[in-house]
Amino acid sequence: MTLSSRFTLPGQVWAVATSDPSGPLAVTSYGKHPLETVITRVDLSGTVAWQRTYPGTGRPRSRLATDGTLWVAYPDRDGRLLGGVLPDGSTGPTARPDCGPDEEVGAFVLLDDGFVISWVCASPMLRGDRSRPMSAPEPRVARYTREGRCLWSTPITLGAVSFPGVVEMGDRTGWEIRPSRPWTPEEIGADHWEPLLISADRIAASFTDTRSGIGRTFFLDLDSGETVSATPPAPTGRKAIAGPGRFLIGSQGYGAFTTGCFGRDGAETARWASHGAMLVDKDGNVSGPELENHLPSRSRFRRLAPDNSLVDGPALTGYYTSYPAMDREGTAVFWRDGRLLAVDTDLSGHELFATDDRRAVIGRVLLLNDGSVAVSLDDEVLVFRTPLGPLSEGPWPCGEGNLRGNPLLS
Repeated sequence: MTLSSRFTLPGQVWAVATSDPSGPLAVTSYGKHPLETVITRVDLSGTVAWQRTYPGTGRPRSRLATDGTLWVAYPDRDGRLLGGVLPDGSTGPTARPDCGPDEEVGAFVLLDDGFVISWVCASPMLRGDRSRPMSAPEPRVARYTREGRCLWSTPITLGAVSFPGVVEMGDRTGWEIRPSRPWTPEEIGADHWEPLLISADRIAASFTDTRSGIGRTFFLDLDSGETVSATPPAPTGRKAIAGPGRFLIGSQGYGAFTTGCFGRDGAETARWASHGAMLVDKDGNVSGPELENHLPSRSRFRRLAPDNSLVDGPALTGYYTSYPAMDREGTAVFWRDGRLLAVDTDLSGHELFATDDRRAVIGRVLLLNDGSVAVSLDDEVLVFRTPLGPLSEGPWPCGEGNLRGNPLLS
């Protein structure tokens, strides 16, 4: 196994995608500062075809369409744009969805005929000051045509939140540590991890109290925008598409370390005492590297069994981990603790590459042609040659959801 190429981007990488397993890659990164977004098209050898710069929001957002158009969310003087960049770097179609002056795109997903957008209150960086607007907009989820016409818009009410592991101490507790009473969040944002997923006719939109990390996932009907169900407040975690209309919702922090499976009606159908970057193969089997907030590491690669039990794979050192990918033979590949690791269907671990690089800002793994594996570390993209087979066609994050970085299962 060899490192075949590495290339440096203008700033921290936020997304890597491709419409074809042979490349080239579309890389979304910061520019010289957080309010600049840079799009780079580069082949697997590191040769840059073109590079374009856009106004940024401090949170670069992009999605790759099936036709190779990369859609980028960015602000302009008149609001917020979704702009298409064609494969040759030229300007493609644009959409200007209606929004308030203090709203920004928290997340978006491309549909065949339009978009779904999670709207949140714009960040202080985007507003150009440190103050909150006089009347902060409530989060919402909306669906649009490709021209930007709104089909429906659903307000999201996070409500008062609490969780047993959150404690407080002060005058009202007699300076004793006690569980915090429910509180109303001062600022609500789109969740950091997988904030918007679409599977069949269901949407999973996750929002969080940005101060505490306590949030909820709201399940909406794709056609009508009706809220079907919502999870109780809990520490947020990694999420995944588990199948048509089904989702995995993880929770970690304040003593929580779980993953639940939710069906089309929004009801929880399974729960495991584990949390991590989970894969779902073509048969619905769930497995992946755990992401426990504990050092030295107690995490393992786990398989989540149908009876809610856990099957142990190899122990894992370190903590910071890429989102894995899986080949058609069921072998998972991911970056962790300075190593490119693989775990096969027998849950045997293999080290494919090792270095003393311990950078903490790690992207997801893309499994490409001829066993090539691409992963981003901070402001670099590394490409390895491995003996892995073609990408699996499972629901998550294989197939369309992995390569194009557009979390949609039709």
